[in-house]
Amino acid sequence: MDPEKQRQHDGAVEADIERLPVDLLAHILSLLSPFRDLSMAGGVSRRWRWAVERSLASRRRLSFAGQRTGDDTAARLVRAAVNLRDLDICWGCRITDDGLIKISSADCVGNLTSISLWGLAGITDKGVVRLVSRAYSLQHLNIGGTFITDESLYAVANSCANLKSIILWSCRHVTEGGLVALVNKCRRLECINVGGMRVPPESLVGLLSISPALEIRSTARILNLNLNAGVQVS
Repeated sequence: MDPEKQRQHDGAVEADIERLPVDLLAHILSLLSPFRDLSMAGGVSRRWRWAVERSLASRRRLSFAGQRTGDDTAARLVRAAVNLRDLDICWGCRITDDGLIKISSADCVGNLTSISLWGLAGITDKGVVRLVSRAYSLQHLNIGGTFITDESLYAVANSCANLKSIILWSCRHVTEGGLVALVNKCRRLECINVGGMRVPPESLVGLLSISPALEIRSTARILNLNLNAGVQVS
């Protein structure tokens, strides 16, 4: 096809797409799986950005993993995802405390059942506390590889009564005090990952006196803790 005919053809296709009702365009965009494709679609035009935001309204899961997403973009998309239940904003993102604070105001946060902040080096207790303090329905939390302290665990303990599992891998600033507060208040907690932490295994025995059925993991291993015999690692 010669260049002129190609240009006319492309223009006709573009015109046809632009004539689609926004709701139909939003449905088509909701079928896009990779976040990168969805993000690129939102940059086509203001109309397409509206359609992307409408498509997000039906999403139950949203992942920014591996994407260089910043605070403002992430917050805008999460606010649009009003039915969101699973939020993954872990490694690769450019999310800071400011981003978590903005995300915490989204309507969906109170209904989130799973949040992953794994490996986010730019966040601290300031952002995590604001986010989890509104995540009343949270059941699964991954904050491994971050620099949080006991302050974040106190916020989880006070706000997330339905928590079932938490990953604290390599959270080296968390102490036994934070873990005790967490297990004391989160009575539905079933599993906790403590791999790479500075808390000595012996101190974990006390957690089982609070919750005997608690499964304590160290990375891929399970710590076999016995209140009378001490600690064994399997």
